[in-house]
Amino acid sequence: MSSALLRSRRSGRHGFTLVEVLATLMLIAIVLPAVMRGIALATAAGSTARKRTEASSLAEAKLNEIVATQQWEGGTLAGDFAPDWPDYRWQATVTPWPQDNTGLSMQELDLKVTWGTVDHPGSVTLSTLVYDRTQTAQTQ
Repeated sequence: MSSALLRSRRSGRHGFTLVEVLATLMLIAIVLPAVMRGIALATAAGSTARKRTEASSLAEAKLNEIVATQQWEGGTLAGDFAPDWPDYRWQATVTPWPQDNTGLSMQELDLKVTWGTVDHPGSVTLSTLVYDRTQTAQTQ
């Protein structure tokens, strides 16, 4: 073959055909919504995990504070974490521990941290056992 003929065959194809472009656009139109849905689900799962982790840390700190200061002896407690964490609220309840066979009047202290809206609520509950040392000392 002559070099002129080879050059004309090589230079005859410089781009994509209309069919190739349309097939690519069709593939993108099919795949793109599924990819975007996956990204949206991953983002929502990450946000939920972050809020749950923050709420767990706040609940642990508040539960430790309530136990250390013996505020739990007052019954039901509630509040929020403003100004640092205004989206989170907490409520603590004290109930007799039904499995107490020690005679120490063990109490179950539940601290529930909530966040979110009515449509998308979230909550974490931490529990511990406590007892009133002054009452134990008086009964002995």
